[in-house]
Amino acid sequence: MTLLRKDRTYTYADYLSWSEEERMEIIDGVPYLQITPSRLHQEILSELHRQIANYLVGKKCKVYPAPFHVVLNLEQENQKEEDSQNVFEPDITIVCDSTKLDDRGCIGSPDLVMEIISTSTARKDKIEKFNKYEQGGVKEFWLVEPQEKIVSVFMLQDNHRFGRPELFTDEDQVTISIFKGLTIDLKMVFSE
Repeated sequence: MTLLRKDRTYTYADYLSWSEEERMEIIDGVPYLQITPSRLHQEILSELHRQIANYLVGKKCKVYPAPFHVVLNLEQENQKEEDSQNVFEPDITIVCDSTKLDDRGCIGSPDLVMEIISTSTARKDKIEKFNKYEQGGVKEFWLVEPQEKIVSVFMLQDNHRFGRPELFTDEDQVTISIFKGLTIDLKMVFSE
C-alpha cells in the first residue's frame, strides 16, 4: 500500500509510480483511494458499456470502462501532463479524438463521462468531479444513481458551463447527444 503524506500535493507522475493494484484518483493534488464497487454498480457499468460498445463498432470513437484514467490539465496552459494534479477513473469514458489516447489512458477532456454514484463517492462525484469535468470541457456528463434509478445528464453549453440536467428514470430511453442514433435503454441498465 502506498503511504501518502498529507503535507504535500500529488501529481500524475506520482500516480504513475503507484501500484496498479491500488485504484487511486487525484483531485487538486489530493489522492483518493477507490474502493471496490458493489455488484449492482458493476452490473450497471457492464450494461452501459455493452450498449455503447455495440453502437461504436466500426466508428472512430472508443468507450472505456473503469479502470481507465483521465488526466485533466486544469492548473495552467502548456503544463506537462506529468504535473497535472487531476487524475480520474470515471466509470465510463468515451473519447473521439484518438490523439488524446496513449497506452495508459486519456490525456485531456473526453467527450463523455459517466459516473455511477455510490454512498462513498456521492459527494466527490456530484461536486468535485462535476466541477473538474465542467472546467475541463467534457461535452456530456452523466450521473447514474443506482438506488434511485435516476440518471442526470449534463450538457456543456456555449458558456462552457453545464446546463440544467435532464433527468431520466428506469422507464426512459436516453439519447447520447454526441452521437446520432445511440439511445440507452435504462430499463435494461436498471434491470435488477
